[in-house]
Amino acid sequence: MINTDPMEAYILHHIDEEPEQLRKIHRETHLRLLHGHMVSGHLQGRVLKMLVRMIRPSRVLEIGTYTGYSALCIAEGLEEGARLHTIEIDDELEEMIRSNFKLSKHGECITLHIGDAEDLLPQFEDDSFDLAFIDGDKRNYWQVYEATLPKVKRGGFLLADNTLWHGKIIETAVSADRQTLGIQEFNKRLAADSRVEKVILPLRDGLTLIRKK
Repeated sequence: MINTDPMEAYILHHIDEEPEQLRKIHRETHLRLLHGHMVSGHLQGRVLKMLVRMIRPSRVLEIGTYTGYSALCIAEGLEEGARLHTIEIDDELEEMIRSNFKLSKHGECITLHIGDAEDLLPQFEDDSFDLAFIDGDKRNYWQVYEATLPKVKRGGFLLADNTLWHGKIIETAVSADRQTLGIQEFNKRLAADSRVEKVILPLRDGLTLIRKK
């Protein structure tokens, strides 16, 4: 996909290059899937890797694998012996995800779980993750966040993707637009959540950084 934003083009030209394996995943996702724009992409991928380098987690949880791009970016930043558990609800993507992981040396530290995050999360112990990346169904963002927060250690971090949602969050959403309503609810309730510190970054489609007190 051709980038026509001069500022974004400038940024991408002045940061670390996108690894070839990730470039192929990005291209294949856009070619094969209807909603290819959901893939993280070059800038956000490098940000995810950098945040992982800074936080230095030993266990990471991702909700919403999609085609595996963001998982591989996270895994790229992990130290030796650290692991990433990633959950994807769409079983039709499993073959593509596993193929992408297999082709990358970073795929060895990733465990893929297929199923609904709200069903799978109780299987993990509380306070067992240093970092969680939430990028699943926007309609249930708050519920997934509530189910994820206990799994993150005190002082640990959560990242919530798409929290600016194409700018729709400052508009009045129609009742049928459950994804926009879900993000609006998440942002409103998170702002009042005293259990955490939080800040929204206007990166791509919005990335909220959250620290559990």
